[in-house]
Amino acid sequence: MKHNSHTSCRLLAQFLILTLVCIIFFQSSSPSFAQSPGADGANRDSAGRSGPSQPIHMTVDLALVNVTVTDPYNRLVTGLEPDNFRVFEDNVEQEVVNFSSEDVPASVGVILDLSGSMANKVGRAKEAALQFFKTANPQDEFFLIGFNDRAGLLSPFTDNVEELQTRMLTVSAKGATALLDAIYLGLTQMRNARRSKRALLIISDGGDNHSRYSERDIKRLVREADTQLYSIGIFDPIEYRARTPEELNGPSLLSEITELTGGRAFTAENPNDLPDIATKIGTELRNQYVLGYRPTNKAHNARWRKIKVKMRVPKGLPPLSVYAKTGYYAPNL
Repeated sequence: MKHNSHTSCRLLAQFLILTLVCIIFFQSSSPSFAQSPGADGANRDSAGRSGPSQPIHMTVDLALVNVTVTDPYNRLVTGLEPDNFRVFEDNVEQEVVNFSSEDVPASVGVILDLSGSMANKVGRAKEAALQFFKTANPQDEFFLIGFNDRAGLLSPFTDNVEELQTRMLTVSAKGATALLDAIYLGLTQMRNARRSKRALLIISDGGDNHSRYSERDIKRLVREADTQLYSIGIFDPIEYRARTPEELNGPSLLSEITELTGGRAFTAENPNDLPDIATKIGTELRNQYVLGYRPTNKAHNARWRKIKVKMRVPKGLPPLSVYAKTGYYAPNL
């Protein structure tokens, strides 16, 4: 009996030790739920609005700038060499150490205006979006956002154009215009992008009258995000345009936001022109130059640094126009 008692105690001690080891193991390997992000995985501010977990800053020593070059007729100019470009950061010229003009895959989001003012234009707008999908790089990935009173994700990232077309067929135009919220959602969705090159295409008749986010909020965000914005503004001639402040300011709003990122704002007074413009934007994204430089300013102070790209125009060519992002926020490490 005494031997059996010692055996039982030894087995009990071994069992307790094994149990303690298992508890420690599972506690160390289980995920922490101390933070409570929103259902979409984004942190929320004091107003309950969702947003990216962290601002997007450049955290590497090499700054990359996508550049588009056009001639006086707004045609793309290809075949330029590294020596044709000069890059300035805060008015200090930088040495271009990387140069590329290859067509690389991109992550692209299309933001489609489905507000009531688009009722007689939305069919052509959908055709433009579809044409854009078809003329992009075959290895691109896309997501689709629609907005009226609210912005919503119609399709997450996919390379299936037919699926995107099906999603567009199910939506119609009605309600107010939350354009700025839609841009915010698009930049947030870019957290899931697999490609380093990223762009948003906005198809809208401009203006905003229903967003929670302000124009100032969005301009700050597009400066932080390493994403080019393009827009196709579908505007009536100004003499026929409604005299609401939102609609009158629509063209300048789209132009200012896209120019911050190195993208461009296109206008279409005739909805029949939309597919051709969408093709042009798709072609532009596939024919950009990428300039890389190592900033001479090594400070990690999270401050805004201005970028300016200038041209050394080759002999025999007319004056050229250059489109590039206007700056970036330095890392804060």
